[in-house]
Amino acid sequence: MADQTHSAEQGSAMTTPKEHAPAQAAQGGRTPSDALSLDASPHIATQATAAKRVSSSRRLAYIDWMRGLACLLMFQDHCYDSWLTPAARDGDVFRWSRLLGTMPAPLFLFLCGISFALVTERLWERGAARDAIARQTIWRGFLIYLAGVLFRLQEYALGFPHAPWTDLLRVDVLNILGISMMLMGGLCWMATSQRVDVTRHVTIAGGVVVAALTAMVTPVLYTTHRLYFLPWPIESYIDGIHTFQAPQPWLFPIFPWIAFAFAGLAIGLFLFTDFAKRSESRTFLLLGGAGVLCGVLSFAVDLAPVHWYAVYDYWHTSPQFLLMRCGILLVIMFAAYAWCEWGWAQKGFSPVIQLGKTSLLVYWVHIEFVYGRLSILPKLRCSVPEATAGLVIICVAMLLLSIWRTEWKRKAALKKSAAAQAATSPAQRETTAVARELA
Repeated sequence: MADQTHSAEQGSAMTTPKEHAPAQAAQGGRTPSDALSLDASPHIATQATAAKRVSSSRRLAYIDWMRGLACLLMFQDHCYDSWLTPAARDGDVFRWSRLLGTMPAPLFLFLCGISFALVTERLWERGAARDAIARQTIWRGFLIYLAGVLFRLQEYALGFPHAPWTDLLRVDVLNILGISMMLMGGLCWMATSQRVDVTRHVTIAGGVVVAALTAMVTPVLYTTHRLYFLPWPIESYIDGIHTFQAPQPWLFPIFPWIAFAFAGLAIGLFLFTDFAKRSESRTFLLLGGAGVLCGVLSFAVDLAPVHWYAVYDYWHTSPQFLLMRCGILLVIMFAAYAWCEWGWAQKGFSPVIQLGKTSLLVYWVHIEFVYGRLSILPKLRCSVPEATAGLVIICVAMLLLSIWRTEWKRKAALKKSAAAQAATSPAQRETTAVARELA
C-alpha cells in the first residue's frame, strides 16, 4: 500500500507507480545553495550537489521505512483475518493483530500527505504556476482513484461469479487516497500566493483546520445526521454505509479518513519552515513529544464526564480516537527518523525500506494470495502457528517481488539512458554534461 501509498506517494506518494517520486522531487531542482556552490569549480560543485542529494536521500528514508512498516502491519492483519479459525479468533493473537491492523491505513494516508507536501513545496520553490501545480497534483490524485476502481474490477473478475456486483462500488483505500490528493490539490491552489513562505503557512493552517473539522463532523454524519436521502453508493463515500444498515468500520469513506492525509500535509510542510530547518533532529523530537501529548489529551477528553455528541463511540467515530492515532503516527515518525538517521536502518540492505519503495505493488498483489482464489492457505481453517507460517511466506514473497521490481526499473532506466546517450552527437553530449554540472 505504499504503492498504494506509493501511489499516493508519488503523486504524492502512494499514488503513482513511481516509488521515488516524492524523494526525487524533493531532491531535484536548483536551490540558492546549489548556485553558491558553483562559485568554486564545476567539479567541486558536482561533488557538493551529489553529497547533498545523498544526505537528502538519507533524511527521506524514514518515509519509505514507515511505508514498509505499514505494509508489514497490513500483511499480518490480512493474513490472520483471512486464515484463522473462528476459535482462534477468540485468542490474544487475533485481538492484538486487529489492534495493530488499525494503523496501516492511517499510515498510508498520513504519508500520502507528507509526500504531497514534499512534491508541492519543490514546485512552489521552482516557481511553477499555480494552475499548473493544481492540474498536476489533482490529475495524479485522479489516476490513483482510477487505480482503485481498476483494483475493484480485478477483484470482482477474479471472484466471479461468487463476488457480489456491489463490491465494484466499495470505497477502498486507493479510492480515498486519490480523493485526498485531489482535495489537497484544491487546498494548495486556494492557498497559493506570491510568496512561498506565506503559501506554506496558509496551507499548513488549512490542513490543520480541514483535519480538525473532518474529525468533529464525523460522529454526526455517522449517527444523528446520516444522509439517508443519498443513494447508498454515494452515501458510502461519506460514512461507509455500503449495502448495510450502518456505517462499516472496515471501509474508507471521506469522513474521517481524509483527516490523516491533511494532517500529513500540514506536518510535511512544517518540515520546510525556517524553524524546522534550523535543527532537524530537534524538530522530529518535538513532533514525537507532540504525539505523546496527543495521546494523553485523547484519553483525558475521553474520561471527561461530559461528551459533546448524542451518540459517542470512542473506538470508531470520536475525534479523540482520531487524535490518538495522529499521536501514534507522530511517535512512529520520530522513531522511524531516529532509526534511519542514527540506527541500523541504512547500514546495509533494509527489507522494511525496500517494501516501502514498492508499497502499491505489494498491496495490490498480496490481496489475491491472502483473500482471493489464489489464497496460499484455506480460509478460516488455520491455527495460529499455521497462519503465522503463511504470514512469513507472504512477507518473503512480497519482499522478493519488491526487489525484482526495483531491479527491473533500475535496468530499464540504465538502458533508456544508454540509448539516449548513443543517439546524441558528441557536441550534444558535451552540452548535456555541462547542463548537468549547472543543474
